[in-house]
Amino acid sequence: MTPEESGRVAVRRALLSVYDPEGLVPLAQGLNRHSIELWATEGTRRHLKEAHVEVHAAEELTGIGSWFGGRVKTLHPGILGGILAPRTPEGLRELAERHLVPIELVGVNLYPFAQRYAEAPTAPDLVEMIDIGGVTLLRAAAKNHAAVTVLSSPLDYAPLIAELDALDGAISAATRRSLAAQAFARVTAYDRLIARALGPAPATAFPDSLTFVPDPVGLRYGENPHQAAQPYLLAGPEGTPLAPYSYERLKGDPLSFNNLLDLDAALAAVSEFDEPGAAVIKHASPCGVACGATIAEALERAVATDPVARYGCVIALNRPVAAADVASLNGVFVDLLATPDADAAARSLLGARRKLKLLRVAPPRLDAPRWEVRGAVGRLLLQEVDRRQLASKDLRLVAGTPVSPEELRGLDFAWRVVRHAKSNAIVLAQGSRTVGIGSGQPTRVKAAELACGVAGERARGALLASDAFFPFPDGVEVAGRAGVRAILQPGGSLRDPEVTAVAARYGISMYYTGWRVFRH
Repeated sequence: MTPEESGRVAVRRALLSVYDPEGLVPLAQGLNRHSIELWATEGTRRHLKEAHVEVHAAEELTGIGSWFGGRVKTLHPGILGGILAPRTPEGLRELAERHLVPIELVGVNLYPFAQRYAEAPTAPDLVEMIDIGGVTLLRAAAKNHAAVTVLSSPLDYAPLIAELDALDGAISAATRRSLAAQAFARVTAYDRLIARALGPAPATAFPDSLTFVPDPVGLRYGENPHQAAQPYLLAGPEGTPLAPYSYERLKGDPLSFNNLLDLDAALAAVSEFDEPGAAVIKHASPCGVACGATIAEALERAVATDPVARYGCVIALNRPVAAADVASLNGVFVDLLATPDADAAARSLLGARRKLKLLRVAPPRLDAPRWEVRGAVGRLLLQEVDRRQLASKDLRLVAGTPVSPEELRGLDFAWRVVRHAKSNAIVLAQGSRTVGIGSGQPTRVKAAELACGVAGERARGALLASDAFFPFPDGVEVAGRAGVRAILQPGGSLRDPEVTAVAARYGISMYYTGWRVFRH
């Protein structure tokens, strides 16, 4: 019976040739559990031998070793014949006559051309990052997916081992076909980038097209429980996902898309700070952000901003959480907590919260490159994440007297938070903690009223940041009556003179930045 007829194909022999060794050893160990014979090219074999994994040298199949500095090592019938041979009686007979062995699994990831091109687009050695053998292996295995399984990304390793375990060392036809399609897509994207790099300079820094690949971590549902959903990851030129972070669910139910939206907002906000920080999010907008000497102090300050809005919140931390920190959440209903790590005692305490989802995830570094994709009216926007930082040259005093250095740091803190709140947004801060946030309002004066209402008496002496200019002086009137000490805003309204006059009347120091931080 042919593989096409049986559906499942038992894997007896695997060839591995990878540039990126991520996940390689667990993959090989998983294959070993099923007594699958391993063959590998020189670098891959060396990595596996260091991990005490038994593996044969691929050059035993070819007899040629590595030629021309590694440019030719797998381009040989001894390997390609074992991959491409049809598993028909005639094909198997020819394999035997030519003294070749069939290969049922090929694992390859390609030279990182995209990374080298980004680092040095005109480097003379750029062509050495153009993979030939790896692409050939992927195409050959993908073409013969009726009999061969192809792995083109470390993301595929764990699901493959799980299927081998479930099917007693075999792989289904559906999986082989899906993996073959992924391999062809990665090769296509890889070649497209090379063509772009070798061609005339592009008119824009943005790619000609975007690729999305299914996220192996599924969701419970989309925005509402009755909406089925499949998340996709933005993929790079080689099909490698460009997600800024991955997460591990330590406890709780699978996430919904709303959880992802809140998680993204929380991680983005807390990544603004080098010191221990916590961000409390509701409906994808901050309702409390704070820093402190410890995570416990940051948590306590952040959840104190708005005791009403924090109900059912998502919280992100930029430091691991310990058992002593959990006390800061007493009496607070948290839907999801994201932390770089949690010690055993903290996990035990958090485990008692039946509905809590606990994630292990580190916020992205503020200096890390990151893109974001947004959609509207059937269109996708690819843009840089807003990481622009305030500089002293940006600040122009237009009303009142200069603030103290400590107050200036507080204004900077408020500005870092307000750019993560939904427009129209106003943030009130005392030092390095928020005391009131108004966001997502149709008018700026409503955002100011909401922020000052949440702050109450804490608004007196607070520092205010606005994500865009005040179109009318009414928002500043609200802040003045509440006792706000200083305001940081972009400026640029036709009524700027009226706005600054009101600030001066209330004794408010007002600074313009000259640039806005809208977040719709």
